[in-house]
Amino acid sequence: MIVLDSLGIGAMPDSPEFGDEGVDTFGHILEKMGTLDIPNLKKLGLLNLHKAGKMEEAENPLGRYLRLGEASNGKDTMTGHWEMMGIKTLKPFCTFTDTGFPPELIKELERRCGKKVIGNKSASGTEIIEELGEEEISSGAMIVYTSADSVLQICGNEETFDLENLYRCCQIAREITMKDGWRVGRVIARPYTGKKKGEFKRTSNRRDYALKPSGPTVLNALKDAGLDVIGIGKINDIFCGEGITRSYHSDSSVHGMEQTIEICKEDFHGLCFVNLVDFDALWGHRRNVKGYGEEIEKFDKKLGILLKELREEDLLILTADHGNDPTYSGTDHTREYVPFVAYGKKMGDGRALENKDTFAVIGASVAENFGVSMPEGTIGTSIFNQLV
Repeated sequence: MIVLDSLGIGAMPDSPEFGDEGVDTFGHILEKMGTLDIPNLKKLGLLNLHKAGKMEEAENPLGRYLRLGEASNGKDTMTGHWEMMGIKTLKPFCTFTDTGFPPELIKELERRCGKKVIGNKSASGTEIIEELGEEEISSGAMIVYTSADSVLQICGNEETFDLENLYRCCQIAREITMKDGWRVGRVIARPYTGKKKGEFKRTSNRRDYALKPSGPTVLNALKDAGLDVIGIGKINDIFCGEGITRSYHSDSSVHGMEQTIEICKEDFHGLCFVNLVDFDALWGHRRNVKGYGEEIEKFDKKLGILLKELREEDLLILTADHGNDPTYSGTDHTREYVPFVAYGKKMGDGRALENKDTFAVIGASVAENFGVSMPEGTIGTSIFNQLV
């Protein structure tokens, strides 16, 4: 199961309530670029599901496809992924994109960490280090910033801050942001090295402090049944390790697909759950249509390799967790329908299926595939019988 992070396919009826009228991530990319070199996505049926631009749909698509609406109240990564695995989120996570964090939150963070906060705004991680890194080093302060996501991030220079102290401050921030009104999905430690502008470089010692899912998910049910649950990319962070049996960090979406192809060659029994974040982080939030389109093309090339590796009993699902229309105003995610495209060598004819109003049909279908019961309190009805 591969999540093309933020590849939405059009506005939902309630999108205007989220400030997202007329959004369409995939459609608007196609309209702006005219065509994309995506033969594998085309033959699976993505263009049959959502046609735009100058591209034509496949005459005989191989996959089965439908549109999924989001039942939860939100448009962020954690809400979308949790819903896929059965959790409906009614209260959205807090974002502080336009205002920065409240003075009361910053004051408590400074008091408990013993450091002055600088920054406190929405920014690119690399850019804010360039802007404030020298000040942090010279003053002993700490850089705190956010983004369009529900996240609080703390930068720390590994030579002057000390990694363990950075992690301690992030744990404190996690405790503080459990409070209603300040509740963010993730706190992230962002260590870097270098002494002056032009030399700063983020390191691989990032650490995420995510909220645990609000209840058991399909992943927990699969793990408890003795099945493999392999997370690639930020899946482990999104679920705070809950229900995961093995996890791999990805350096990029291309790397994530390379890892997925290698896992596909293994004789595992269960779910390989993949998140490809570059669509969202590098291109959607930065409103870069060309970069987003080219990232889809890179994915398609790796998808062609993966399709050749699939075994007779394998089922491939492609989907997304929200939208992030690079043609829209601002830098925030966009409330959109997402694609569900499934393919297996035993599937037979490809065709459109009836659209559904929740992402949770994914987890329910995965659970039925393995004969596992959905955990109590989860949502979702399986469409597995329509995929075989």
